[in-house]
Amino acid sequence: MSSSSRGSPKVVALGAEAAIVRYEFLGMPSIFKVRLPKPYRDPELDREVRSRRTLQEARVMRAAREAGARVPRVLLVLPRRALIVMEYVSGERFKEAEPRMGDKEACEVMMVIGEYVARMHLAGIVHGDLTTSNIILADEGPYLVDFGLAKFSNDPEDRGVDAHLMLRALESTHYARASKLFECFMSGYSSVAGEERAREVMDKVREIRMRGRYIEERRRKAGGRHE
Repeated sequence: MSSSSRGSPKVVALGAEAAIVRYEFLGMPSIFKVRLPKPYRDPELDREVRSRRTLQEARVMRAAREAGARVPRVLLVLPRRALIVMEYVSGERFKEAEPRMGDKEACEVMMVIGEYVARMHLAGIVHGDLTTSNIILADEGPYLVDFGLAKFSNDPEDRGVDAHLMLRALESTHYARASKLFECFMSGYSSVAGEERAREVMDKVREIRMRGRYIEERRRKAGGRHE
């Protein structure tokens, strides 16, 4: 890490893909994200894959900010070290905060997130991991975080997957008002992207859900034949 950084590092998360460390960079509270080596890959190939994904994540984050979504600022990128340094966003995840929020407040957050996602989609960006765990409620408003699976894409399927991931996250974690919160999300989306694009996204969401039900039904039938 940079010699310009100060303070004591604090590991925020350690997963199979990356280590997330809170530290200081140039006197600012920051997040250091390092993609971890994969021992099963050829070392040179592994370095290339981690470098490419690191660079793409940084580029997508910068493009998302330029498109009008509130995401952490990228402060430093070292692709060959698989390292991104970004601003630390102080706040609570929407996943934990939502149960204490009133209907109007929670709806307003989801509308803003819908606006962010629409701006990203119009700019050819998909998040790839759109869940309530990746929304941070800061004093200045909600942030979208964790762009590790984000990419540049204008594929309607990818846009539909973004919206479907949000719906699934709401249904699994915020089931009491999942339908209403998703309506708020799509309302924000429509206000930026327009009703026609919002309908296209919803059509894809329905298509994805139908495919999922079909696959699950096939699995159940296959399981029954082997019993």
